[in-house]
Amino acid sequence: MCGLLSSSRLQRFFSIVFLVALASCTAPRSVIHSGRVTPHGQFKVGANFGGNVATEPISQLKDITEAAIEALANRDSVYYGEQVKVATQAAIAYSLDPVGPTFDFYVRYGLAPRVDVGYKYASGVHVLDAMYQFLGPVAGTASNSPQDRWYGSVGIQYAGQSSDILDKLFLTKLAPVLEFQAKRKDILVPLVFSRSFGQDEEFGNFSFGVAYNHTFLEYGLEPGRLYKKAGGDVEQIEGLTRKQSFPSYGIFVNAKIGAKRIYLLPALSMYYQNYGTYELLENDQVSYSGITIVPSLGVQIGLGQGKAGKR
Repeated sequence: MCGLLSSSRLQRFFSIVFLVALASCTAPRSVIHSGRVTPHGQFKVGANFGGNVATEPISQLKDITEAAIEALANRDSVYYGEQVKVATQAAIAYSLDPVGPTFDFYVRYGLAPRVDVGYKYASGVHVLDAMYQFLGPVAGTASNSPQDRWYGSVGIQYAGQSSDILDKLFLTKLAPVLEFQAKRKDILVPLVFSRSFGQDEEFGNFSFGVAYNHTFLEYGLEPGRLYKKAGGDVEQIEGLTRKQSFPSYGIFVNAKIGAKRIYLLPALSMYYQNYGTYELLENDQVSYSGITIVPSLGVQIGLGQGKAGKR
């Protein structure tokens, strides 16, 4: 039937998803904040389980197989050709937006009446952020009035990721051939609005907003066993190191549901990005763009009385 995948294609697709799921390590872009910041002097701790589903890396990875990579990796020398080019494109695409499950745990602290700060450890990535509340009453001072149920805040998040992005992906078997390395830094700016469930988010909230992310990537290819034929001679391929950056534009919704400072946090974010054009070996180039969906589900616990006193 038209539009249905064959069983062999389905098997290939799920094999790719399984392989990359073992490796996912990406800067967190799931927005779980509400418009109300952590009350002054209080702590929040929590953990989130989620995923990063990016259309471009999945599209690139479907064109290669682990068997083909192993065959190339086991050769004493490799000539640059279509297989190597496709593998290089996939490695870069994956470093731009790693696909697979994610896990993070975090702690937040109310630094001032309208400012909180946080640290997050997300699948090997260290993350720092801060939020400023510009709309709504200061935590601990809200009344039962309907106008006290709306909050708004803006923040900034920094995430740095080292060159082990591909450590568990099967493409690393080409390391002696391609010597691919990548490292990235991400700046995320979320704008959040929320509606409180009960007074002062006693039972949680519903939140929504927009986010801007900017990624700075440095990648390199220093092939050790990769060659080309030039006339009657055989020459080693020269490597390259390049820097690139690209913006992402996102929307998100999330909720916090619970009581007595223990909450469940479902969240969903979606981003569009034109990753740009990237230089490959032998003056080849490739351009990427796509949609990324970031679902997550977390648990959060509030700690401490804070400096606003007991409610």
